Amino acid sequence: MARRVKVFNDRYVDSVLQMAATRAMLELDGVSWAAAAMATPANIEILTGKGFDKADLGGASPNDLFIAVDAESDEDGDRAVEQGERRLFSAPSGGGGQEEAQKPRTLNEAIDLQSGTNVAIISVPGDYAAFEAHKALSAGLHVLLFSDNVSVADEVDLKERATEVGRLVMGPGAGTAMLGGTGLGFANVVKPGRVGVIAAAGTGAQEAMTLLDRWGVGVSHVIGLGGRDLSDEVDGRMARLAVTAMREDPGTDAILLVSKPPAERVAKEVVKLAGATPMVASMVGLKTKMDLPEGVTVVTTLEEGVVRTLEGLGKKPPDLTEGLSSDVKSAGDGLAKERTLVRGLFSGGTLCYESLVILSDILGPIWSNTPLDKKLKVPAPEGAHVFLDLGEEEYTKGRPHPMIDPEARIEWLREAAADDQLAVVLIDVVLGYGAHDDPAGQLAPVCAEIVSKGARVVAYVLGTDQDPQGYDKQRATLREAGCTVAATNARASLAAAAIALRKPELVGRNLGG
Repeated sequence: MARRVKVFNDRYVDSVLQMAATRAMLELDGVSWAAAAMATPANIEILTGKGFDKADLGGASPNDLFIAVDAESDEDGDRAVEQGERRLFSAPSGGGGQEEAQKPRTLNEAIDLQSGTNVAIISVPGDYAAFEAHKALSAGLHVLLFSDNVSVADEVDLKERATEVGRLVMGPGAGTAMLGGTGLGFANVVKPGRVGVIAAAGTGAQEAMTLLDRWGVGVSHVIGLGGRDLSDEVDGRMARLAVTAMREDPGTDAILLVSKPPAERVAKEVVKLAGATPMVASMVGLKTKMDLPEGVTVVTTLEEGVVRTLEGLGKKPPDLTEGLSSDVKSAGDGLAKERTLVRGLFSGGTLCYESLVILSDILGPIWSNTPLDKKLKVPAPEGAHVFLDLGEEEYTKGRPHPMIDPEARIEWLREAAADDQLAVVLIDVVLGYGAHDDPAGQLAPVCAEIVSKGARVVAYVLGTDQDPQGYDKQRATLREAGCTVAATNARASLAAAAIALRKPELVGRNLGG
């Protein structure tokens, strides 16, 4: 084996570029492992765990960027380092010359080069993120804070200040937004429309915006809040600002609020701000009735949130069981009786959570790395249903997020295929900016392998026809591989249960809240 390490002192690129460079190196023949990352203590620990010598980093600090490659030969290793370096530093238009000389190194330099800027996207290690966000607020910018590992205290300070100056701080850990038709982070391409989406959930925001697009209504804006915004500690500071902005926006006729169960006090105060603007609150997994003001519709799934929003605007939602019931019955026919287990392997955290909520009531206990009940945290006992959010930190250390690089999920799918008790694998396939160019094409061969061994695969494709990967094309690829493909994450969850339990009628189950 040949190992290569190259350090770039005092050089930073954001996490999306780091992951893209890692993927570009891993795609080369002869490369068994590769990473482009900042030299933080956690990343150095990953390197040494892979057998690299800490001395190879030459005393690198968290301010330094590195490329590391484990390859079959010296030639393979050198080629991979060159590939990673090109992906990290090549300008989209070809780079070099005056363009390279003008590449900004600070926020103020970026603003000077691009007059009229009003939003800063911040993706730096959590220790530095709050400081950079404060600098952006001082410059009069809204902030999409992609970074995570920001303390609650720092989040509260940022959002208090943002409220004072009338600017949005979306995050921390906000991966998706769309302002004035411009997608930020992991965003989908959607048509302009009448519904404003406010979301404390990344893939929850994406499902809401894509369903609204596909079902003929479209989206005015999408504002991500960060997962903690509706907690007692953060007190809905950005949700209040977002609802007020949507209420006053002449292009927004209805508001769809998406979150996991919030603090009830905070939710009541936030939804009141909608005033006369119709609002649907899709609070995924809410178990107890929440006493919210008249005019606010509360539901407990993403699908039902969009359905009720459409109905409020006088639009009829599509039949979500058309064709799916017969597909599920066909998938269940011939399934060996000893195959009873469902395995969920997700790239989207909100989608995994929603499936856990829906299927725990049908299948019983489900073990997970993000369980509804802490007693059900993986590792699971033999013969258990297991759902994993593969986008969580424990599965992305030293490798790209599964939305960007499907390779890690392919490994999990191959492992699932070897289980003789497996009835169904449930997967999500997320399209849009930032996602892999052809995720279905990458996943289809291993899905076909699972089907050939006697289990079934149920897939949900989150996306639109305008997304660069092509919604219909991605669905067709999965169908050709033998997958059952559903129109929403909730319906895919029901389809998985219907196949595993040999009860096709479950597909039509009412999910209204």
